[in-house]
Amino acid sequence: MTPKSGLGRGLGALLPGQEEALEHRGILYIGVDDIDPNPRQPRQAIDPVELEELTASIREYGVLQPLIVTKSEAGDRYTLIAGERRLQAARLAGLSAVPVIVRDASDQQRLELAIIENIQRADLSPLEEAEGYRQLAEEFGLSHEEIAHKVGRSRVSVTNTLRLLKLPASVKTALIEGRISEGHARALLALPTPEAQTAALRIILAQELNVRQTEDLTRKLMGEKGEKKAKKTPPPEVRALEERLQATLGTKVTLRTGRKGGTISIHYYSNEELDALLDRLLRE
Repeated sequence: MTPKSGLGRGLGALLPGQEEALEHRGILYIGVDDIDPNPRQPRQAIDPVELEELTASIREYGVLQPLIVTKSEAGDRYTLIAGERRLQAARLAGLSAVPVIVRDASDQQRLELAIIENIQRADLSPLEEAEGYRQLAEEFGLSHEEIAHKVGRSRVSVTNTLRLLKLPASVKTALIEGRISEGHARALLALPTPEAQTAALRIILAQELNVRQTEDLTRKLMGEKGEKKAKKTPPPEVRALEERLQATLGTKVTLRTGRKGGTISIHYYSNEELDALLDRLLRE
């Protein structure tokens, strides 16, 4: 039995019943110069340090996980679906051929599979992920719910990620360069205009504000009363529960415990986010 592609439930979600077929299809070795890049590759940049580490690993052990390609219309060439970083590293390592699984895929499926693989490997930046979702929504007519199902995310997470594309260029640049986190960027979306968001960004960078401080800043700029400072840091087990809830719901969650019971606060920043949260929470 040949190895699976490694995309897991992503392949099964896109093409039900195909995973078993892939096990029996076999792995081919194709010249690296015969593989063209995926025109739908959502990732725009590859970390040079990570690429160097992968290259060193491939020099020693080879490519352990096959790339996924589709046959091009032009002669014997192939188009990459998933495995951009492995292909680049293989070239740098001096390999003449790499293991691949050849399969049929539409233009939409090329994009879906590329997004799935990069998400599962945590390779996409927030804006790259958002751009991939935008293409699926605008060019292929998928709803946020359909995108979420295909890529293994919650609908709220997909909606929130797409909203990052509405940020002004200055905030996007700061996010790409790592000067602010996705949490900072999402907090800035609460401000009504690009000018207000850019002004708040300058304060964040100058004062080195964390995400919670940024959320408080945006409330103050909108004339709302800021949150009171917590008397003490939440216990690790409470923080862990908050993080689990935030990962599931795709938005900020605050858990407050008392001597008897407590409260859970779920934050949202638009009516669309509220609708998505209600759909998720009330679904039977």
